Amino acid sequence: MLVGAGPGDPGLMTAAGSAWLARADVVLYDRLANPSLLAQCRDGAELIFVGKRPDAHALKQEQINELLVARTREGNLVVRLKGGDPFVFGRGGEEADALAEAGCEYRIVPGVTAAIAAGAYAGIPVTDRRAASCVTLVTGHEDPTKGSSSLNYEALAGVDTLVFYMGVKNLPLIAERLIAAGRSGRTPVALVHKATLPEQRTVTATLATAARAAEQAHIKPPTLLIVGEAVALRERIAWLEKLPLFGRTVLVTRTRRQASRLTRELGQLGAHVIESPAIEILPPDDWADVDAALRRLGEFDWLVLTSPNGADALIGRMRRLGMDGRALSGVRVAAVGPATGDVLRAAFVEPDLMPPKFTTRSLAEALVGEGLRSRKRPGEAARLLLARADIATDVLPGVLREAGAEAEELAVYRTVPPESLPEDALDALRGGRVDWVTFTSSSTVDNLLTLLGGSGVSLEGVKLASIGPITSETLEAHGLTPTVSADPHTIDGVVQAIVGFGEPNS
Repeated sequence: MLVGAGPGDPGLMTAAGSAWLARADVVLYDRLANPSLLAQCRDGAELIFVGKRPDAHALKQEQINELLVARTREGNLVVRLKGGDPFVFGRGGEEADALAEAGCEYRIVPGVTAAIAAGAYAGIPVTDRRAASCVTLVTGHEDPTKGSSSLNYEALAGVDTLVFYMGVKNLPLIAERLIAAGRSGRTPVALVHKATLPEQRTVTATLATAARAAEQAHIKPPTLLIVGEAVALRERIAWLEKLPLFGRTVLVTRTRRQASRLTRELGQLGAHVIESPAIEILPPDDWADVDAALRRLGEFDWLVLTSPNGADALIGRMRRLGMDGRALSGVRVAAVGPATGDVLRAAFVEPDLMPPKFTTRSLAEALVGEGLRSRKRPGEAARLLLARADIATDVLPGVLREAGAEAEELAVYRTVPPESLPEDALDALRGGRVDWVTFTSSSTVDNLLTLLGGSGVSLEGVKLASIGPITSETLEAHGLTPTVSADPHTIDGVVQAIVGFGEPNS
């Protein structure tokens, strides 16, 4: 199964490609296939890196072909995940030929090729009736065993738009030959580095000055060279660089599972996001207390959930015990905010109460405002079950007990710090390349600072985004000042606060 992974942005992989990847027993993946795509693989899939760099190959092409055939013959569903499109300068034809010769069944799943994507993300239409009626895709790095070039520069010089793959190293020669073949040295060109990724850079020049411009801008592979009058349209229709967070690097400290939405929203606004989980969510060491509380759930007047994690853990445990929403009959449910409410609604439970501000204190005040007297036992205090983390603060139960309610605390999940931070996050912090760090709970603050404690890395000069007042107080307790604090206290609020900070685009 030869699958095109697209040009880099994981969102540009086709639905068909994702479906096959999710089913694969074995995945042979390239250097230019975005590593985040591997998260779509099923548990237990064998992942084998077979990427190539100009100076080093994990495996030679003949070895890749042999491995592809061998794993397929073993009865595995094998996905050969290739950057871009398998049949556009991807050697997919050679691999398909090897499978055909071995009598193996296979399919080809096309991908978005880098040339078209680079033009789109750089604001350069490779065809446009005002400037370009034809486009040619060209390799800038031919097979060195051929002896002589098979490229007809006289013919290429007359093509409206040329897109060269792998052409940075040979850029001076490419420009020289095109000009010698009759192409004007004043022809606009663009060099698009890491197309479609947050690190994308686009350098424009003329054909005569392109090599010097690439050297001055330190342009390295992977870079595509686009030659033609259509490049001039970029000045008006370039869009990526106009996104509000283009050029910013944001460190996200949420759990890997929870980070996806924040990562996606920041990325869609142009940010380069580095996921650096500073917290892990684990089940309780012993479910006995949780199970006992759930079996007498009907005794409570209120079930109070203070986070999506708590809601998810509680509902998951109820299902394990064979319980569903009917167990909540007669029990009112309070959720701290919309994210927690969404988890409940997914289980067909509509919250009865959500505070105007999405904080624990606001939730406590809203519950007090409901009048904490039992509807089930007239004249008695209301009984509330607080399903929370093992390290939750005393604010909520303290306010409720002071108001005369009976508040029972129940730890439905544990939060622990990871053993270490990802190396790419540490490298970016050491190199001063991080603009923002997001914090969505006090635990992410405490844990990140603990993990940084022995690394020699600090947050000096980095802007800090807090999800709300409790998290901001924790930052301040560590001697740090939040640059922005979200209002509303949600993931959307964090994103809006960063965008609203008003920095000029890089």
